[in-house]
Amino acid sequence: MTMSQTHQLAACPGCEEPLETGDRFCGACGYDLSAVPEPPLDHPTVELASPAAGREPQLPSPPQRDEAGEAADAEEYPIPAPDPRAAEPDPDTHVARPPVPGAKVCVACRAGRVDDDGYCENCGHAQPRERDHMEEELEAVSAVSDRGLRHHRNEDSFAVSSTALPDGSPAVVAIVCDGVSSATRPDEASAAAATAANESLLAALPQGTHPQQAMHDAILAAADAVNSLATDPGQAPQHDPHRHQNAPACTLVGAVSAGGLLVVGWVGDSRAYWVPDDRTIAPARLTEDDSWAAQMVAARLMSEADAYADERAHAITGWLGADAYELDPHTASFKPDRSGVVVVCTDGLWNYAEAAEEMARVIPADAAERPLHSAQVLVGHALDGGGHDNVTVAVLPFAVEQQGAGSAYH
Repeated sequence: MTMSQTHQLAACPGCEEPLETGDRFCGACGYDLSAVPEPPLDHPTVELASPAAGREPQLPSPPQRDEAGEAADAEEYPIPAPDPRAAEPDPDTHVARPPVPGAKVCVACRAGRVDDDGYCENCGHAQPRERDHMEEELEAVSAVSDRGLRHHRNEDSFAVSSTALPDGSPAVVAIVCDGVSSATRPDEASAAAATAANESLLAALPQGTHPQQAMHDAILAAADAVNSLATDPGQAPQHDPHRHQNAPACTLVGAVSAGGLLVVGWVGDSRAYWVPDDRTIAPARLTEDDSWAAQMVAARLMSEADAYADERAHAITGWLGADAYELDPHTASFKPDRSGVVVVCTDGLWNYAEAAEEMARVIPADAAERPLHSAQVLVGHALDGGGHDNVTVAVLPFAVEQQGAGSAYH
């Protein structure tokens, strides 16, 4: 360091004792002023002003997610890379206190610690939530869940797993749940239901319980898990306008491939579809909705097209929750004579591919070989269509060694 550079220091970097012109050592603490690095050549690219200065942090504005003006999450727009020359900021620049080792660091300013509410203590930016987009890939089944383009959070959940039957043959499980948005804590309800149903199946199938009975019992276990949330006030903040005070609730649909059988179970309007590998064979929907529209069609009061075009179409008549009228688990067992895949999904997907033929056109032809890719494609189809709801789909391949002459699904 040259003598002219020491003249620029007004105070000792070590103890902040005032310095005099020409000092090479601090008279108070003995700090070697020649060891002070040269000042930065430029100021930080993104300046975080001191709160006392009355200025807001100058961060880039995110794009709008929808007409309501809901802001995008941090990962959806570019964050400027830190300027390497900005290691030593201006005296007037606010310096974020270092985060505690192991604490989550803000994705926006990359300096502040994230508090328990999911906001940066330094710049105040809301952090992306883990459930906004989830993917899981197993060898025999895969699933993808996305928040969509209009909802402020993801209220769907899923569970995929595999186990073995007593004879050692594989059993594969896919559970998909859709939280009821008008209920309290729908995100917790769907997560509790998916977890409970999956755990119930993983306990029952290796013990030799018939897959259809195991699915029935799994739905009851999921219902108990959701019911228990009604007696637990949880952590819902009173100031959250998106939360209401009534019983948590969700729908459920599940599929099990075991011992040459394909078993599905459901409550609500989430669905399961069968799509053969041979696309010249007709696909099929394996579930019937618990909904106003389905009731109108079943009673022959309206055509299917008119019923599902009605604004009341998605009003569900069956769900899991303490305020459900009467729990009626639906299960069905099939024995496919050819290979294909099962698409297990929430209405966030089937709204954009309602008929089985539409679903078969959207899912890739190699779905059995690439279930995760296929699930990603299906979620993308829903997002491209508008993404008005959370979107969750599991793709479960079902292999048949010797194909028969005809399909069991018509």
